[in-house]
Amino acid sequence: MKKLVQGLLDFQRHGLPAYRATFARLAHGQSPDCLFIACSDSRVVPNLFVSTDPGDLFVMRNVGNMVPPSDATGLSLSDRSEAAALEFSLLNLPVKDIVVCGHSGCGAMKAILSGYNDQKTPNLSSWLDVGRPALAAFERGGKLGEGLPPYDRLSQYSVLQQLAHLRTYPLVRERLAAGTLRLHGWWFDIGHARVHAYRPDLERFAPIDELEGERMLAELESSSSETSSSAA
Repeated sequence: MKKLVQGLLDFQRHGLPAYRATFARLAHGQSPDCLFIACSDSRVVPNLFVSTDPGDLFVMRNVGNMVPPSDATGLSLSDRSEAAALEFSLLNLPVKDIVVCGHSGCGAMKAILSGYNDQKTPNLSSWLDVGRPALAAFERGGKLGEGLPPYDRLSQYSVLQQLAHLRTYPLVRERLAAGTLRLHGWWFDIGHARVHAYRPDLERFAPIDELEGERMLAELESSSSETSSSAA
């Protein structure tokens, strides 16, 4: 807590002047165009590694960066906080992209691998059930994440599983069909401070280096142009 108070004072003394106009503008509302779903892990700091300012991202964080699936009506089959954030971001904000970002060394993935089910933590044990379909996919075998420790491979499988869960929501499916929403799977390698993006064409997560970043930007530009043409 001491570090938090010292950091707050440092921000007020040195950081606030540069952001004063930004916060004055944001006091009237927010308009982020991306919902970023990340893990609660203290080592994963989305605004840091994507260099965003206040107001740029609508961030949802939980243990294991997971999203429970919905039933046919769009009602979450588990904890509803994630579904509420999803609905709010799509219906009240100009969100056009959703990123699910897993990471290396994830404690939730390690717990799922170990079969964690502790009666002392009934909420955590129940929550981890959301990640078990990813474990089933991992155990069926595949090449995703080859060479990585099992828990990191599971983390990558889980990112894809959470994207599948997102697609169970009618609101998401409608926007995907209309071309007004894009889903992205990312994975953060903490040790190398490098983000990887899932490439469906390669069936793997590729590091976002300069070349890959330029490819992604060109793809996004093309997608935006096609959507604008369709709307016209």
